[in-house]
Amino acid sequence: MKRKTTYLGLFAAVAIIFGYVESLVPVFTGIPGIKLGLANLAVLFILDRYSVKEAALVSVVRILVIGFMFGNLFSILYSLAGAALSLTVMELLKKHSGFSLIGISVAGGVTHNIGQLIVAMIVVSNTSLMVYAPALLVAGVLAGILIGGLTKEVVGRLPLNL
Repeated sequence: MKRKTTYLGLFAAVAIIFGYVESLVPVFTGIPGIKLGLANLAVLFILDRYSVKEAALVSVVRILVIGFMFGNLFSILYSLAGAALSLTVMELLKKHSGFSLIGISVAGGVTHNIGQLIVAMIVVSNTSLMVYAPALLVAGVLAGILIGGLTKEVVGRLPLNL
């Protein structure tokens, strides 16, 4: 149990560091909400090695720490919505052995963006934000492929008994 707690803390710290580093890099897409999501590498790894419960814990810790340090309550709300939806979908896909880690990551990237878009439309009471949906879906697919590929490499290189 202590070993598992140690690794969860380690991966939460890695997710926080990745989130911090990503906050330093400006995004020049002109579309709000598009970023790579490097911190999700740690969350996806935990989902693969442990369970959705532990992945959710790491994700929530990361969202709260990064949100309070570099964001605001709205960024926390958007991130929590995206994380809740994406973790739910990724867990469902994980249970079906036909989905690769990259496929699960792509679904997570897309649904994370959908969750954030839904919350944004609710917050501003305006469905015209749907104009951003195509770009956010493409960004989710591309980020999902990259994060899934990186996570697959990490999973392949770290021992199973973490």
